[in-house]
Amino acid sequence: MRAILLSGGLALVFTLVGTIGAIRFLTTRGYGQLIRDDGPTTHHTKRGTPTMGGAVIILSTVSAYLLATLLTSRLPTASGLLLLFLFLGLGGVGFLDDYIKIAKQRSLGLRSRAKMTGQVLVAILFGLVALQFPDERGQTPASHFISFTRDYMAVTLPTVVVVLLILFMIAATSNAVNLTDGLDGLATGACTMVFGAYTIMNIWQNNQSCELTPGNTCYEVRDPLDLAIVSAALTGACFGFLWWNASPAKIFMGDTGSLALGGALAGLAILTRTELLLIVLGGLFVAQALSVILQVGYFKLTNGRRMFRMAPLHHHFELKGWDEITVVIRFWIITGLCVAGGLGIFYAEWVAGA
Repeated sequence: MRAILLSGGLALVFTLVGTIGAIRFLTTRGYGQLIRDDGPTTHHTKRGTPTMGGAVIILSTVSAYLLATLLTSRLPTASGLLLLFLFLGLGGVGFLDDYIKIAKQRSLGLRSRAKMTGQVLVAILFGLVALQFPDERGQTPASHFISFTRDYMAVTLPTVVVVLLILFMIAATSNAVNLTDGLDGLATGACTMVFGAYTIMNIWQNNQSCELTPGNTCYEVRDPLDLAIVSAALTGACFGFLWWNASPAKIFMGDTGSLALGGALAGLAILTRTELLLIVLGGLFVAQALSVILQVGYFKLTNGRRMFRMAPLHHHFELKGWDEITVVIRFWIITGLCVAGGLGIFYAEWVAGA
C-alpha cells in the first residue's frame, strides 16, 4: 500500500511542478496548438496554446512508478513493465504526430496510415509478449479467455484471435480518448476517474487473489499490486496535469498524452481480466467514438445529411449553444456515473459469487 500511495503522490507533484517548466519551454519555442477551421469558432482563441503536454504525464508516471518501487524495495513485474511499454509506445506515436503538426504548421500530423501502423505495431508486440512470462502459478499477464469482471473459462481462444482482440481494444480505446480530448480538461478529468477506479479494482484483486485467499471468488490476475502502483501513478499524473489543463487551459496534452492514456486504459483492462467492463467504466469514451462512427455512416447513407451538428459529441453540444465548461462538467458527471456503475458491477459480481 505504501508503494501505491507513493506512486500516486509523486506523480501528482511531478505534473503539478513539471508542467510549469513544460509551458515555459514550449511557449519559448512556439510549440503551439493548431486549430481546425471547421470547428467551433470559440476554439480559435486557443490557437498557439502550448501542446505536447502529454510528455509531462508520461515522464511523471514512469518516474513515480520507478521511484515508488525503489523506495519500497520492490522489483518491477512483467505486468507493470508491459503496461508501461504500451503507455510509452503509443505516447511515442502521438509525439511524432504532434511534432509533425508543429514542424509543418498543419492541423493534421502523421498520415492516418502511418499513425495506424505505429499503433498496430505497438499493440501486436504488446499482445504477443503479454501471453508469455507465466509466474510460478502459470498465470501470464494476458489470458486466452473472454473477460468481464474475471475470466470466462468456457471458451479458450486461439493465440491469433487473442492478439487480434487486443489489437482492436488498444486501437479503439486510444483513438476514443484521442477523440474526447477536444475541450479543456475533458479527457484529463475523465481519465483521472477511470484510472482511479482501476486502482481500487487492482487493490481488491490483490487482496482477493487466488494465491492469498483461494476460493470461488478469488481472482486469477498476475501482479495486481504492481498494476495498482502503475494505475495510481496514472491517476496522480492526470490529476496534477488537470490543474493546468482545466479551462482556460494553459497547455494541452496533445496526441502524445491522449494516445498514451487510451493505451494505458486498454492495457489495464486486458491485464486485469476486465476487458468488457471497460465499456462501462469508459462509457464516455465509447459514446464519443460511436458519435463519430454514426456521423460518418449516416453522412454516407443519406448523401450528405448529418446526424449531429458536429462530431465528436462534445462539439455537437457546443454548436447547440452550451458553454465549453458546461459540456466538460456534464461529461465529467457522466463519467463519474459510468465509473460508479462499473465499480458497482465489479463488486456485485464478487458478492453474488460469495
